Amino acid sequence: MSVSVKEWLSDTWSDLKDDLMEERRKTLRRICSGVLILSVIILVIVLLIWAILQPKKPDFILQDATAYAFNVTAPNFLTSNILVTIESRNPNDKIGVYYDKLDVSAIYQNQQITSYTAIPPIYQGHKEVNVWSPMVSGVNVPVAPYNGVALSQDQAYGTVLLTIKIEGRVRFKVGTYISGRYHLYVKCPVNIVFGNSTAGVVVVNGIKYQLAQSCSVSL
Repeated sequence: MSVSVKEWLSDTWSDLKDDLMEERRKTLRRICSGVLILSVIILVIVLLIWAILQPKKPDFILQDATAYAFNVTAPNFLTSNILVTIESRNPNDKIGVYYDKLDVSAIYQNQQITSYTAIPPIYQGHKEVNVWSPMVSGVNVPVAPYNGVALSQDQAYGTVLLTIKIEGRVRFKVGTYISGRYHLYVKCPVNIVFGNSTAGVVVVNGIKYQLAQSCSVSL
């Protein structure tokens, strides 16, 4: 059976298109495979560097605290106003730290007695030190009855033990790689002394305590 030129050209063109499409699919598969292999290699290298460098947790120090107000009123309300100075140090030589979120508050016997005070997000380079001075405060904050009694007793004795707590989220940076977010928990003990104690220095209606107190840090 004879085939017309038109049919032959149509069949030839169809075969050519099929060949071109198949070649294009092969090329795309090669490109995708190459990108995937390269991504895996880069990820393995970054993870190896991460494991070798062994990132350390940031160090926190509570430098001082100034109590401008700390009053317990009936039945169980607390008004407080405390300025704290917090130092953060990145101990790593090759790793930076992103502080995406930091909230500071005061705790008394596991109960939060102030509102949260936010510290603006910041990047901390290698071996870098940052100092913040947030004010933590609360007005007529209701406390548990047993804590209200304990606070009154502590004030009568002349000293109140608080914890300055920092909660937040951090990321670590190695080269161009940035890790996922880690939850940061920092606890700094502070002893507020009342009366004529030599531990305090009167500063503009407040009592300032030089502490240089190391804080516990967990991720």
